[in-house]
Amino acid sequence: MIRIFSILVGLFFTVALAWSLLWDTVQLSKDGLPTSAALEFGKAHDLKPLKLASDGPFGKFDKKQLKRGFEVYAGVCASCHSLQQVAYRSLVYAGLTEKEVKELAAKATINAKDPLTGEMKDRPGLTADKFPPVVFAGTGTPPDLSLITKARKGGAAYIYSLLIGYETSQPAELVKKFPDAKTPEGMFYNPYFANLNIAMAPPLASDDLVTYSDGTKATKDQMAQDVSAFLVWAAEPELEQRHQTGAWWILFLIFATTLAYMSYRNIWAEKKGH
Repeated sequence: MIRIFSILVGLFFTVALAWSLLWDTVQLSKDGLPTSAALEFGKAHDLKPLKLASDGPFGKFDKKQLKRGFEVYAGVCASCHSLQQVAYRSLVYAGLTEKEVKELAAKATINAKDPLTGEMKDRPGLTADKFPPVVFAGTGTPPDLSLITKARKGGAAYIYSLLIGYETSQPAELVKKFPDAKTPEGMFYNPYFANLNIAMAPPLASDDLVTYSDGTKATKDQMAQDVSAFLVWAAEPELEQRHQTGAWWILFLIFATTLAYMSYRNIWAEKKGH
């Protein structure tokens, strides 16, 4: 019986390891395998620093920044990238008012089952709906951004670095040493992308692509920071609650440990005296 149990445990860990390797392979295929040129000239290991209010074990979201970040997403990113794991009603926790959320949802077209006929029909969106998929007219499939900061190493810092990391030309040393790494026509050089050359045109090509509702100057750097912060929230909207829960559990464990130690001293004090 013990032998059978050991074999089953071994099989479980073998399957888990195989699944992990398969998942990493899938992610690499999506991101693009780094070439030797990318490994030498890429800066993925040296991302641009980004400090957000949500950083750290006691971090909290800056709702003003989240709203600005959503405005960047809606004005710049939404034409290509979907946000299918986020419900409209959740946006009230990202700084939008209930009225703004209702108006935003109503503008969307949702294909859903008609409760009377059972047929799939288009209808105006409701706040309970999630963002619909984006129909992309170009080639390829732009990734959904709902969990992008969880799916990319470096998280928000990677998104921020990628957005402002486009360069007009490749380093001469790179082209000389790796002729095959020359940016193909129709692609763009970005040292923060896995293969250095990316099909996505610079989304933040200039300042003032959006008009912030709070009057903040919409520079390229500001927009990149704000949308990165918003995507952190989109991937983990319960982050603040998790931080609060973790803090309470730490306090509880400290109290329980202190109580256990005092009980130990009280119970064994006389025993040790003998």
